[in-house]
Amino acid sequence: MTRSTRERIIDEALRLFAERGYAATSVAEIEAASGLSPGAGGLYRHFKSKYEVLAAAMNEHAARTRAQITETLTELSVVDTSTGVEERLAHLCGLGLAKVREERQLTRVFFRDLSQFPELVVTVREGLLQPMFDAITMWFRAQPEYAGAAADWPAIGAVLGGAVINYQLFEETVGEPPGRVERDRFVASWVRLALGLLPRPAVQAIG
Repeated sequence: MTRSTRERIIDEALRLFAERGYAATSVAEIEAASGLSPGAGGLYRHFKSKYEVLAAAMNEHAARTRAQITETLTELSVVDTSTGVEERLAHLCGLGLAKVREERQLTRVFFRDLSQFPELVVTVREGLLQPMFDAITMWFRAQPEYAGAAADWPAIGAVLGGAVINYQLFEETVGEPPGRVERDRFVASWVRLALGLLPRPAVQAIG
């Protein structure tokens, strides 16, 4: 599908912000990367400023994340009881790792540049990060093995979601996974951790 000029500007700006930093990226460079004549003002036909491009990127990624999570939870709401809970957990972990990796450019901008834009920190927190944690909570509550279980699902989601985010961020920033543990081993350990966090009646139910 052909991207619109506006979409190209947002995508290329985010890539440049991730690679060079917001302050070090000029409007002319964004225009050139987007296929516009650098310095001719083409960007300003779609955005009022470089900041508006950054804000649009944050808002659109947040909106896309909410839509993806809604779609994924709808698909996962039909629980295949022939599939063991361990396999379902591994699939959930894989989805989380893929989502964090998908947002790696935004993540770099978030940690490098967004401290100067607190309103955009709120956008990312409420539109991208918190929905990911909420999705884990909703997933657990939807599983038949955990029906009626007395558990602090938001806290469990924070632990498990935090582990997924840390694994992918560590790999992106350091260049290798934490502890040099490859993905398959991480997922297997994450599943064991998840099972260990379950309240006793739920563990017995799946055992």
